[in-house]
Amino acid sequence: MAFVDANVFVFAFLKPKRKLQPHEVTIKEAAKKIVSKISAGEQAACSVVHFSEVCNILECHMALEEALVIEKGLLFRENIHFYEVSKDDYVSALSIMEQYHLGVNDALAYVLMRKNGAAKIYSFDKHLECLPNVDRLTE
Repeated sequence: MAFVDANVFVFAFLKPKRKLQPHEVTIKEAAKKIVSKISAGEQAACSVVHFSEVCNILECHMALEEALVIEKGLLFRENIHFYEVSKDDYVSALSIMEQYHLGVNDALAYVLMRKNGAAKIYSFDKHLECLPNVDRLTE
């Protein structure tokens, strides 16, 4: 089961207000394919923190009613497992953050993956490749 970074859901669901650059179109299409696999039943994991990131971004850039449909669709899917996050998880993430020069929520994803035995992450953040024993998937 792969962990799904917030950027996958954001790229898949956010409607751009400008013409996308070719590399952005490629990422958006890849994100849609990942979400389609999850919608078809592929087991996936996310954290409540990463889900909150998705919600905040969607709610800022689309009608609340549209965002709510997407949020409910993600939250109530039986094949998406939501990891709880504790203060201790964030303390561990701070150490990873310093060691690998990552943002705190990227480091948190790594901590939660290790804690739950996941080695794969769907993400478009190339800097996650610096983490040991993690396969970053973009499709």
